[in-house]
Parts: sequence; structure tokens; C-alpha cells
Amino acid sequence: MMVYLSLFLTYLKIGLFGFGGGYAMLSLIQHETVEVIHWGCDTPWLTQSQFTDIVAISQMTPGPIGINSATYIGYTVTGSIWGSIIATLAVCLPSFILVLLVSRLLLKHKENPIIKSIFKSLRPIAVGLIASAAILLMNKENFPDYTYSIAIAVASFILTYFVKLHPIFVIILAGLAGYLIY
Repeated sequence: MMVYLSLFLTYLKIGLFGFGGGYAMLSLIQHETVEVIHWGCDTPWLTQSQFTDIVAISQMTPGPIGINSATYIGYTVTGSIWGSIIATLAVCLPSFILVLLVSRLLLKHKENPIIKSIFKSLRPIAVGLIASAAILLMNKENFPDYTYSIAIAVASFILTYFVKLHPIFVIILAGLAGYLIY
């Protein structure tokens, strides 16, 4: 029972401080699941390798990465669907409540210079959190050999930007290249 409460409180905190969307949340999710030892546990919930796998699965499945990872991690930690439900609801709850409380107020005062400056100042924070997630994912589990990984990334960029190949095909080609190389 303690793990469910700990899971709820952890994901409530992640949802409350996860400005900038799912990718911005990844560094906080990683910290809370891989580095922190929670109530009633002797070790962190996940290893770095497990976290990397969950992020990969969360990216491939439809929906926001923050919610997808909460669902998978909730199940992994508890071994039950209830863990998935609790983590998913907890990560969504702060945003839901905030939107309910603030939406009318923001619509009424959206042209206020103070409100505009607050939102303008949140943009670099979100960019920093997303950059932190990118740096976090640059580990040996994701990139065993940077030379091949950089080559695949450059080839993907060229195929998408210059050749105008559909991104789905580029993802499939990159996946095949990664499978064959690694």
C-alpha cells in the first residue's frame, strides 16, 4: 500500500513541476525513479537501463510521453494496473486543476503585461528542461557508439529536410540501420 501512496505523491510532484511538456518532465522523472529511494523500498524503482527502455516505449506509443511513461512506470513499480492508473492520474491532476482554476482568469487578463512577462519568462525554462532531457538520454544505453549514432542522425536529417522523405519512413530506416549496426 505504501508504494501506491509514494507513487501517487511522486507523480503529483512531477505533474506539478513539469513545465514544458513530457520531454521537459523526463529529467525529473529520471531523478525520481532512478536516483531516489522511496518509502518502503530498499533501492530506486528503476535502473537506468529500465528507464531508457521505458522512454523508448513511451516515445513509440501514441500520446504524450510524460503520461505514457507514468503509465509504464506505474505498472513496472507495482506490477499491477492500479499502479498505472495511480501514476497516470497523479501526473495529470495538477494540470487539470490548474487549467480549471486559471483558465477564466487568464482569458480575462491575457493582455496584462505582467501575465505576458510571466509566460515569456517560462519559455527559456521549458527549453532548458527539454535540453536537460536530451542530455539525460545521451547515455551508453542509447548511444553505444557515437560515431554511428551521429551518422544515423545526420542521414535522418538529410532525408527529412532535403530529400523530403516522410518522417515515418525515416524513423523506420533509422531503426533498421540501428538494428543492423548495433
